Amino acid sequence: MTVKLPVNSLAGLDLLASAVVILDAQGRISYANAAAENMLKSSFRLLDQQRLVDMFANGDKLDTVFRQALSHQFAEKSQDLTLQRTGGDSLQVHVVVTALHNPDTPVLIEMRENVQQLKLDREERLLDQSLANKELIRNLAHEIKNPLGGIRGAAQLLELELPERHLKELREYTQVIIKEADRLQTLVDRLLAPHRRPHIVGDVNIHEVCERVRSLMLAEFPSGLTINRDYDLSLPDFRGDKAQLIQVVLNIAHNAAQALSERIASGDAVLTLQTRVARQVTLAKIRYRLALDLHIIDNGPGIPTEIQDRIFFPLVSGRDGGSGLGLTLAQTFIQQHSGVIECESRPGCTDFRILIPLP
Repeated sequence: MTVKLPVNSLAGLDLLASAVVILDAQGRISYANAAAENMLKSSFRLLDQQRLVDMFANGDKLDTVFRQALSHQFAEKSQDLTLQRTGGDSLQVHVVVTALHNPDTPVLIEMRENVQQLKLDREERLLDQSLANKELIRNLAHEIKNPLGGIRGAAQLLELELPERHLKELREYTQVIIKEADRLQTLVDRLLAPHRRPHIVGDVNIHEVCERVRSLMLAEFPSGLTINRDYDLSLPDFRGDKAQLIQVVLNIAHNAAQALSERIASGDAVLTLQTRVARQVTLAKIRYRLALDLHIIDNGPGIPTEIQDRIFFPLVSGRDGGSGLGLTLAQTFIQQHSGVIECESRPGCTDFRILIPLP
């Protein structure tokens, strides 16, 4: 029996979050819903009568299941595919191919972005990036540290040899060398800090950490900044380094306060500390039943789009005078707790999310 698809029966497909395309016997697009237009980055007017497989560099993967559906080898088939958009990025999608009993439009394909796979890939990139950063930092810091001692020592010896009559004016230059060498030494020490500091493990209550950070922030910004608390008090204690975790939350909160400077001046700056339990979380390819889900949210201008993908890189800062080390150290400390820091930012809302496995 041939089943016809009335035009008005397709209207409801525009309400679906997943992309739906209906193909004719040649694989040309006869219908695409709004989600498909969004996924394929084109309107239906342009998609109409284009072959779906030609829109991907590796479209042969789709072509295989299309031909199987066309020859009625199955009624419905689903699989996960990585589709490379021609001239664009790749799509991690879960594809459901359905054979329709209609000679004019014999195949329906539904595609849903595989959010979990995207998340795993992002976390894997963060981990690889962090490992590369740590190796780079360690090597760079040691390469800088040795010459710095020599430069500072030479400047001190030079100062001792200065003639008395020119001591006052020339000493200004040797002091510049010494002070700049000391400044660089401080920077190198900060770069090496997470590799030197022992990881002191004990029972940690995350709300004690948040309250400590809250009190420090309110002492520094007594007016103009509101710090909201949204805690899940059922969260259990876990094993961790309390000092490191305080430093992580403080670094992020302090960055947020600096980004909120204009709002603090106008009195409407808001920082929110939120704790939740996340269930069935995968971190660094390991599945955990429970995880701490800590959010540090501000209503500032957002992180500049050009550095959003690089904020955890060392020496990348969104403000003048920033060292660009705070978030790098924070990510390192959280990874020492088998966790990860993620960030989503747009004007009016920047959300740093910290995930740490719970017992």
